[in-house]
Amino acid sequence: MSDTIRAILAEDETPLRDALRAMLGIVWPELEIVAECEDGIAAMEAIAGHRPDVCFLDIRMPGVTGLDVARAAIAAKSQVVFTTAYDEFAVRAFEAGAVDYLLKPIQPERLGRAVERLRERLAARNGGDVDTDLDALETRLKPSGSRLIRWISAAVGDSVRMLGIDEVLYFQAQDKYVRVVTAEGEAIIRTPIKDILAGLDPDIFWQVHRGTVVRVSAIDRVRRDELGKSLLSLRGRSDALPVSAAFLHRFKGM
Repeated sequence: MSDTIRAILAEDETPLRDALRAMLGIVWPELEIVAECEDGIAAMEAIAGHRPDVCFLDIRMPGVTGLDVARAAIAAKSQVVFTTAYDEFAVRAFEAGAVDYLLKPIQPERLGRAVERLRERLAARNGGDVDTDLDALETRLKPSGSRLIRWISAAVGDSVRMLGIDEVLYFQAQDKYVRVVTAEGEAIIRTPIKDILAGLDPDIFWQVHRGTVVRVSAIDRVRRDELGKSLLSLRGRSDALPVSAAFLHRFKGM
């Protein structure tokens, strides 16, 4: 069995990603970087494909957040280090926890300490209580109050309809538009999926595909079709929505 440690870097800003790669080359020269990702979904796909030992994840990325990616990483038995522009107050609770973090701009000395910690955990194959840390961090950072979407102004034929967020079963991207599907019908909006996600409560809506976000309480089951692809069905409906391999960890035990 190879002793090579494999890692992915997930950061949407190219200069910051380049800087992190260069610093890792100095403080951890034997580390093999198997993938560099510009968005959260690419990072989840890289985790599913490479099963890396370590993931360096930006907390805020296009597609899905670093928190969602971290849960996929944990399911793949990877160690997680967040990179973040948030001040220390937002992540102070994790200084001694199972999730490490690096404040931007990343300092070589701080990266060196994170690498030492990672080496110790990898040697012990100990991830600590990562789920608890992520739950606490998600509580601190998830949208609340005025940041949450409550109403959606959507096109229905030649008219505009106001939809309450409680009516929505799922959002699905199609070309330049997003379908908003309710129990009574559907409408169209131009807001990108990534912007919609930023205003949704992650306990109520889950992203299950690059272009699909579903109300958790509406989910009935996930099954595989004859080609081995995962499909999600909703209670009382005939909809069959695709589930990306990168998001299957959400349904373990469902």
